Amino acid sequence: MRPTALITGASRGLGAAIARELAPTHDLFVGARTPDALTALIDEIPDARAWPADLTDYDAVAEAASAITKLDVLVHNAGVADLGTIAESSVEQWRHTLEGNVIAVAELTRLLLPVLRASKGHVVLINSGAGLRANAGWASYAASKFALRAFGDALRLEEPDLRVTSIHPGRIDTDMQREIIGHEGREYNADEFLTAQTVARTVANAIATPRDAHPTEIVLRPIKR
Repeated sequence: MRPTALITGASRGLGAAIARELAPTHDLFVGARTPDALTALIDEIPDARAWPADLTDYDAVAEAASAITKLDVLVHNAGVADLGTIAESSVEQWRHTLEGNVIAVAELTRLLLPVLRASKGHVVLINSGAGLRANAGWASYAASKFALRAFGDALRLEEPDLRVTSIHPGRIDTDMQREIIGHEGREYNADEFLTAQTVARTVANAIATPRDAHPTEIVLRPIKR
């Protein structure tokens, strides 16, 4: 029987690339806010099952999670990137960032712990270089990613039968990256960034690591081209 994986934020970018990478070896649940957002990916991977849910609507998430009775891999890819200096930030920005990048991750993981425990499964957290080092203008985002790393560390200790991997990629060539570069007022050059396919392959390799090893943290940086 093939293992089952749930990938959040799978409608585009890195999440879709992870789905493509895992599709040959896993039965997939692919998550996004709405069913329409998943149409193109389901057309591409017809065996994948759409898992639409707003991850900060916790009643809806609980209902959607109850439909998953078997799960071997949970990839937390969905997240938000609210940028700006501390002086420019607001309470709403901090709440939005921490809820999207930490609280929603913690709650979905909690809901799925019974099926993950049953399979001695693998939780993959798509973190960031910002989860290792904060930069000016990224305070709320970096704080959320530092917290996500701490969540992974605690989960690893509390659930010793699970494998928990934090992936810390540098900047990735995605639509979100184009928005960030626009916010920074710079010209976009895809050669500066990792490809989504490279990061997706790294996720797949971590999942495929034999069970006598526990890939805890993986850091990727783009090579200047």
